[in-house]
Amino acid sequence: MTIRARRFGRRRSPRRHRLSGRFSGIVQGSPLVDSLVLILVSAGLALVIVRWPDQVPWTSFIPLLVLGGLFLPPRWFVLVLLATAGLLTCAAWFLRGDAPLLSGSIVVTVLVAAIITVLAFSRARLGVQGTLAESMLVDLRDQIRVQGELPALPGPWHAEVDVESAYGAPFSGDFAVAKLSDTGDQLEIALVDISGKGLEAGTRALLLSGAFGSLLGAIASDSLLGAANSYLLRQNWDEGFATAIHVALELDTGRFSVGGAGHPPAVKFWAGSGQWQVLNAQNGPLLGVLRGPDFPRSQGQLCRGDALLLYTDGVIETRNRDLTVGIDRMLGAAERLVPQGFSGGASRICAASLAGQTDDRAVVLIWRS
Repeated sequence: MTIRARRFGRRRSPRRHRLSGRFSGIVQGSPLVDSLVLILVSAGLALVIVRWPDQVPWTSFIPLLVLGGLFLPPRWFVLVLLATAGLLTCAAWFLRGDAPLLSGSIVVTVLVAAIITVLAFSRARLGVQGTLAESMLVDLRDQIRVQGELPALPGPWHAEVDVESAYGAPFSGDFAVAKLSDTGDQLEIALVDISGKGLEAGTRALLLSGAFGSLLGAIASDSLLGAANSYLLRQNWDEGFATAIHVALELDTGRFSVGGAGHPPAVKFWAGSGQWQVLNAQNGPLLGVLRGPDFPRSQGQLCRGDALLLYTDGVIETRNRDLTVGIDRMLGAAERLVPQGFSGGASRICAASLAGQTDDRAVVLIWRS
């Protein structure tokens, strides 16, 4: 039994996550106390500038403003901003002899303060402050990764999944969802490619992967793509379409059914002939486009030594090359797996994709030893 899952992004360690949360909690204590501390530090800094104007720059106020904009609610940050402006005015009055240098420094400080104010109100509108925004993105990425982990399979079955995001972004529009039945005799895997790529597709990928995860094993396999299509239509997203391929595999007999929704066809390796062959299965329309379409399914069987390959269009497509070139390239990478075995094959096929780093890529490889 082999289970491999190489996911996009680097998983954040629990210890680092806890330390970040504690630091955020310390800084984000009482807004009144934090505001008073920043005002007192600003007052001390103003005195230092008046005492040593040539050694201490006026832009020393900028780090304090950054801290205030990052960790304080907008109304408290405005209070700190007004207090800092008053301190700047008082210090400028004492040092009015150095007008050119003074005016230039104040202009820079005011510009930075204006930018930070806009960002502070924007973050407040989203309901995030401090390191909460970063934590939310990390949790979002990890949730997609967890939902795509493959369950442990009984021998002689093996499965791998590899998902690579465009340009190494922490999020991908491609994802896989898997479910092993409670009796352990049926495996269902869905490989989905949602419109968009990278960070812009991250939220939609999380929602859709959650929907697929809830549907797998809960409804009949021939109804899954139709239910996912209805879910996407209800979301009313501007770019709410996706492609998907779904496989339901009986582990005791090796029989499987596969259904697609605008997705590239599956590829099967026949151990008897030693050849990879693209399955000429019927394909349904894109998810999230039409109401009530049919999603036909095809049947097959994995015997000893056979393998089944699922992939997204990022593995075979590129803007300036014909689609057949990408398929031939992928099949060539798959052929090279045969002499040495399929272990690690998902990542090697993904790495050989024609699009390279310019598109999201995902590969699922299932084989029977």
